[in-house]
Amino acid sequence: MSSWMQGAPQMAAAFLGSSVEAVEAMTIVLAAGAARGWRSALMGSAGGLVTLAAIVVVFGSALAAIPIDYLQIAVGTALLLFGIRWLRKAVLRSAGVVALHDESAIYATQTNTLQSSERSAARWDAVAALTAYKAVVLEGVEVVVIVIGVGTVGNMILPASIGALAACALVAAVAAFLRRPLARVPENALKYGVGIMLTSFGWFWFGEGIGIRWPYGDAAILGLMLVLFVASALMVRCIRRLHAIPDREHIEARS
Repeated sequence: MSSWMQGAPQMAAAFLGSSVEAVEAMTIVLAAGAARGWRSALMGSAGGLVTLAAIVVVFGSALAAIPIDYLQIAVGTALLLFGIRWLRKAVLRSAGVVALHDESAIYATQTNTLQSSERSAARWDAVAALTAYKAVVLEGVEVVVIVIGVGTVGNMILPASIGALAACALVAAVAAFLRRPLARVPENALKYGVGIMLTSFGWFWFGEGIGIRWPYGDAAILGLMLVLFVASALMVRCIRRLHAIPDREHIEARS
């Protein structure tokens, strides 16, 4: 029971991060199925899942042979780069500099693109299959990175894997029931939170790999999350003010 309690942060981070990736993958799969045929789209998705399983087996065995210190540095660096990329996008979107992610618009664009291309007369549609396959693999690789990153160091792969699988299964079930993109999912808020979590995990693992002994052990991750939240919130306010200055000057110049 205590081990599961210790793995709760890894499970939560994997669940939230995987939810975002699953929503993005399902949007493309739904568009491929609606525009070109569900059979081919589902077959392509299944092929993508098989490819991901092979990637997990290969990388899982390779990671087991890496010394713990080097593993902490490698995983920490990957999570830092991954988390900062998400956090940067979320900050810019929260500040109003970059438009919010719109799954409905992406679905419409993908559907129009697939419908406008030449459609095969056969029941098997290669375009739908390849589109779904690519979406599942590309987004799935990011799920694998999240699971390995938050779960490898500290021997929490199982809780992180359960969190990721639960997220993917939930998104797939809801999407299959609704047959439309999950536009109401607060994706930017999720990316904001997951970006903070992944960056904190990466910061923590990288620090341990180079010899830093964090106060209060793993609980220091919560402190790092708080620091990143405060810093990113201040950054959003600064960007909003800087972004508003040219607009104000333009209005004054016109008046």
